[in-house]
Amino acid sequence: MLSAAIRTRTHQFADKHFSGKSIDYRQIIALIIPILIDQAFIIGLNLVNTAMISSSGVAAVSAVNMVDSLNIFLINVFVGVATGGTVVVAQYKGSRNPEMVSKSSSGSVASVFLLALAISLLIIVFHNPALNLLFGSAAPDVFQNARSYLIGSSLSFCGIAVVEAVCGVLRGIGKSRASLMLSLIMNLTYVLLNFLLINLADLGIMGMNIAVNVSRYLAAACAIYYLVKLDASLHIRLRDMVRVNLTMLKKIMSIGMPFAAEQMFFNGGKILTQIFIVSLGTYAIAANAISSSLAMVIQIPANALSIAIVTVVGQCIGSKNIDDARKLTRSFIWLSSSTFIFMGLIVLPLFKPLVSLFHPPAEIVDDIFIIVLMNTLMQIPLWSISFITPSALRAAGDAKYTSVVSMLSMWLFRVVLGYILGIVLPFGVIGVWLAMDIEWGIRGLIFLRRFRGHKWYRHRLVED
Repeated sequence: MLSAAIRTRTHQFADKHFSGKSIDYRQIIALIIPILIDQAFIIGLNLVNTAMISSSGVAAVSAVNMVDSLNIFLINVFVGVATGGTVVVAQYKGSRNPEMVSKSSSGSVASVFLLALAISLLIIVFHNPALNLLFGSAAPDVFQNARSYLIGSSLSFCGIAVVEAVCGVLRGIGKSRASLMLSLIMNLTYVLLNFLLINLADLGIMGMNIAVNVSRYLAAACAIYYLVKLDASLHIRLRDMVRVNLTMLKKIMSIGMPFAAEQMFFNGGKILTQIFIVSLGTYAIAANAISSSLAMVIQIPANALSIAIVTVVGQCIGSKNIDDARKLTRSFIWLSSSTFIFMGLIVLPLFKPLVSLFHPPAEIVDDIFIIVLMNTLMQIPLWSISFITPSALRAAGDAKYTSVVSMLSMWLFRVVLGYILGIVLPFGVIGVWLAMDIEWGIRGLIFLRRFRGHKWYRHRLVED
């Protein structure tokens, strides 16, 4: 009797807060769970990979962290365009237009691939000037490892671009389980090869380069095969993905390019704060790298929700249900904030065994704990309004506004304040993290104000 009563109340709560005319809570749960598993595997495997490369020494883990900040900057440019594809696909799905769902899907893959190819070639040609400009003050051994890793990871950009584009398309139509399988193929292959090539073959950075390229291109091949041969609903042919439909490209870019520009400026600011940290020395770089890895663990459920809200709101807007979009966005914000409490209660008591995976010097363990504790507490009220809200606005087509706000808040608050707190004042890497948390709050309040208005949902992306 008691269990039946609990099930009834749970059903009533979920139906009240996570169902609408466009979508119900069962569909949302089916969408979120594969994304949640995907995020858990991605972050967990990245944690393992960072721990494995740390066995090659502080110079290696510092180099990987430095270059990954640049890699994230570059990859997020074409991930931004892939997000534009997700929004357009989701809105066509919501408007029940299967022909345009197919066209927008193939257009998204073609656009993202071409952009990734251009970025890859650019970085390979200009890798040395880029590293000198950004990280020229790094120790010689760190710099040499960074050069090798940057070239190797740049070669893999086209592979991960195809995977991100296809996964974005699949999430747009609600097939997050298929996108999960593609992500698992890529990430499990990556960590397995890393274990073999770094820990057993002792190839260090070169082993990581081989692993990242093999895993990403294998997953890209599987992604294309799935779209062309296995998915019966999209009706995509291989030749559809090598054609560029200018009308569709314009729709995708109208969402994708502002988001890509936002990611460039946003992650450019993160790279600048990374430069601040590089100037503080190798120990500061290592403390930042380990703290970032642990912070990402705590963000796993919230990141899954920020990805899922794009599909949910996109389909609501496509079917012209604004009330659903508002209600579900509010529910996602509260749910996301709740997950930080849950994850903090798991991660903080396990801090010592988790941090020991990275073999950190004893001198930086206290700093890592302060950063993780401070960031965990600040994320509860601030992260969701800063990330869930703009994802919902962007899914409605309000990409320019969210991009401009994110770029300005990053440079006016996180970068400037990070320099003041981390370099001018004696707070070091802890000050840089504090500046980031403060910037989340400012940006989140601006997005909430926009969300309470009407302009964000009045953009027109899809035809009736």
